Amino acid sequence: MKPILEISSVSKTFRLQHEQQPYSSLRESMMGIFSRSKTTKETFHALDNISFNVNAGESIGIIGKNGAGKSTLLKILSRITPPSSGTITVRGRIASLLEVGTGFHPELTGRENVFLNGSILGMTRREIAAKFDEIVDFSGTERFLDTPLKHFSSGMQLRLAFAVAAFLEPEILIIDEVLAVGDAEFQKRCIGKMESVSKSGRTVLFVSHNLGAVQALCEKTIYLHQGKIKEFAKSGPVIQQYLNEQSGQSTVVRKLNETKKCFVHEVSFNQDQEAGILKLSVKVESKMRGLVALDIRLANINMEPAAFGSIGTFDPDHKLAFIEGSNIISMEIKTDQLANGLYYVSIDLKEPDKEYYDRAEQALLIEIANQPIVPHGRSMQLDWNLGTMKLEIQRTT
Repeated sequence: MKPILEISSVSKTFRLQHEQQPYSSLRESMMGIFSRSKTTKETFHALDNISFNVNAGESIGIIGKNGAGKSTLLKILSRITPPSSGTITVRGRIASLLEVGTGFHPELTGRENVFLNGSILGMTRREIAAKFDEIVDFSGTERFLDTPLKHFSSGMQLRLAFAVAAFLEPEILIIDEVLAVGDAEFQKRCIGKMESVSKSGRTVLFVSHNLGAVQALCEKTIYLHQGKIKEFAKSGPVIQQYLNEQSGQSTVVRKLNETKKCFVHEVSFNQDQEAGILKLSVKVESKMRGLVALDIRLANINMEPAAFGSIGTFDPDHKLAFIEGSNIISMEIKTDQLANGLYYVSIDLKEPDKEYYDRAEQALLIEIANQPIVPHGRSMQLDWNLGTMKLEIQRTT
């Protein structure tokens, strides 16, 4: 069976013109009327020889830094802009949601825009009418349906546009980061709808900086870097490669903070089967008289709390005693009690019920990958004690 999308050697270039206009006096400006300004031209490669195929029913994520070419690729696939070179073969009807209000007319009502946008997507009036009630119900715009679209908020326009694109059953659904405009509840509903679209055998291309959503929704992911495909494979390894290249490695060394007498200097994490070892290096600049409480917090990629562990905050008999110099703490975390995905690790060092010595917010981004991917929307399993916390403390001067 032939791929539903075939992209072969696609490139997109833009000509950038830079005009040099330094600060000048009135006389120099007047004289400039009779002379040509200095301009330089530059060719910018937004996409550089991109090739890949997508099979029917696949969900493909597209990730990369800003300026990597993600939105340009989607605009070319949606036929909004043509490629500079290369060929694209599409075997199916495409519905795309790239910008709020794309394909809508501000002077028409919400009802009229549903039919207009559906027609642009190649739907007949009968097909649109059959799905109309579902579109309106999902978008939550029933009260304003006969109001001109220009009076809709950007969020209302987005909900209506997504509902039209998703419910009119295109063979290929293309979604850009535009979902970030919506609130958390709407984003969750959209992800759930895209998941059901994918399971129904239709194809989804999803660009997002929400890596947790990409991993939960997409079987494979394209990693774009400077207009080229750096990797195209299963989502987990590709996302981890992207994260490693952004953060450098699975170990983060924080800058020395001379204003704090006790602070987290280095954080690392290594996972093995059902558990992982979180290792901290705590620097103590001067002799400390009191004991220290240590709190570890895990949050998923959407910054929702996932797990919490403490030494000393709730059990004063188990506070830590640090010596001057470097204190290495190794802590075992039972990762099999966490859903598969990406997590931020945050660390607090504090004098119980008093001041914080240090707060290392989002000190490290880790991936838990020891069980099948948990479908998006299911409650994450919480282990508020981080499993059994086995401590090994080494002290070096």
